[in-house]
Amino acid sequence: MKILVVGGGGREHAVIKKIKENKDVEKIFALPGNGGIAADAECVNIGATDIEKIVDFASENDIDYAIVTPDDPLVLGCVNALEEKGIKCFGPRAEAAIIEGSKAFSKELMKKYGIPTAAFETFNNMDEALSYVETCPIPTVIKADGLALGKGVIIAETNEQAKDAVVSMMQDKAFGKSGETVVIEEFLTGPEVSVLAFTDGKTVKPMVSSMDHKRIGDGDKGLNTGGMGTVAPNPYYTDEIAKRCMDEIFLPTIGAMNKEGRTFKGCLYFGLMITENGPKVIEYNCRFGDPETQVVLPLLESDLLTIMLATTNGNLADTEVKFKNENACCVIMASDGYPVKYGKGFEITIPEDISDKVFVAGAKLENGKLLTNGGRVLGVTEIRGTLKEAIDASYEDVSKISFENAYYRRDIGKKALLAEV
Repeated sequence: MKILVVGGGGREHAVIKKIKENKDVEKIFALPGNGGIAADAECVNIGATDIEKIVDFASENDIDYAIVTPDDPLVLGCVNALEEKGIKCFGPRAEAAIIEGSKAFSKELMKKYGIPTAAFETFNNMDEALSYVETCPIPTVIKADGLALGKGVIIAETNEQAKDAVVSMMQDKAFGKSGETVVIEEFLTGPEVSVLAFTDGKTVKPMVSSMDHKRIGDGDKGLNTGGMGTVAPNPYYTDEIAKRCMDEIFLPTIGAMNKEGRTFKGCLYFGLMITENGPKVIEYNCRFGDPETQVVLPLLESDLLTIMLATTNGNLADTEVKFKNENACCVIMASDGYPVKYGKGFEITIPEDISDKVFVAGAKLENGKLLTNGGRVLGVTEIRGTLKEAIDASYEDVSKISFENAYYRRDIGKKALLAEV
């Protein structure tokens, strides 16, 4: 089979490495890929949002199956366009990808179908939003409606901060058109859990749970990022909570999307908060999370491509989805200054004996050398019998990798370890 993977980050690298395990795969193309992915797939310089060129490439190269993983091309209708040319895809069509593309849509969906989430108000008029946040309960959460690279969420600790956030999004266009509408919602407390789930629009098969670390600094301080590390499984996600999530959130969400004529196929990401009143949805993503994918897929025992094809063909109920009974930890190495301003072009040194544990995100190949080319540069994942062993092994690998201005959090997994005590 000839496989096309749309995207060029650490998530895509993890997907490609897993797909390569299938003996029927003869060729993998990554559009655009990156310098690290080039070791595992043929990278083609076509941007992930250049839908027309992606479709042309897939047609001209007789692609058997396309895997579309980033949010932008999914929301823009990449799967729709490929399917119109007869190319089977993993990932939701645009009408289903709206579950991430518009937070206002997803919140209204949950409200309509009784899916537990934070109380909220939606505004597309700045003056009305400013009037609301003058007296709303604090802390409060302000979210840009559209896609914002995982950064369009501000937790305001005062009413003044809430007003600043509204002005930043709606007037100053901090997140472009994504902030023309804002969702202002109740601040929930409790452990956060990420659960990715395969679905063919009927059956839901959750993957192993994980815990993301979004803030840039140790102790969850500083700015939100795309994710500085993950561990799996998440100790707060008990069997009891998992059953409640399936009954109250996962299946109702798939049912709601079907009723809306927006059948979802692919990977649906559930960002959850385990509150004192039970699990609630913080957000949906219409694709694999990054860097959650880098801990979840290495734990997958079943064949990934077989599962993906089952989501497309509608026979997921008859397909095995099995995970190792072990623990994984991924530590992200970033460029110092991320997520604001950082340098690029520094040579990356990765020892050969740990290269299979490394998922490259922001790097390019130049004259045979791997150079930094982004904020989050790479992730290092280790699997062990206990979480502590996995964390220690990941940090040991991190100590062997070098590039100028390297930065990483020193406390990935610390909260999870406390939960195990």
